[in-house]
Amino acid sequence: MITIGINDSPLNIDSNFTILQVLQQINAPLQGIAVAVNSEIILHAHWETAKLQSGDQVLVIQATQGG
Repeated sequence: MITIGINDSPLNIDSNFTILQVLQQINAPLQGIAVAVNSEIILHAHWETAKLQSGDQVLVIQATQGG
């Protein structure tokens, strides 16, 4: 197990988890969101292969409409 930060909260995950697996674990919607790891945007196409490391800071942002 490793610990990452997700939206400023600690989360323990398996050491080989990908971004997609973390999103599924926290029940995040997979459409209409952006994900950054350590302040770097990760393209949706890479969520399934990008593995996280201990101490990574993950930011999940939900797109909203407004005016």
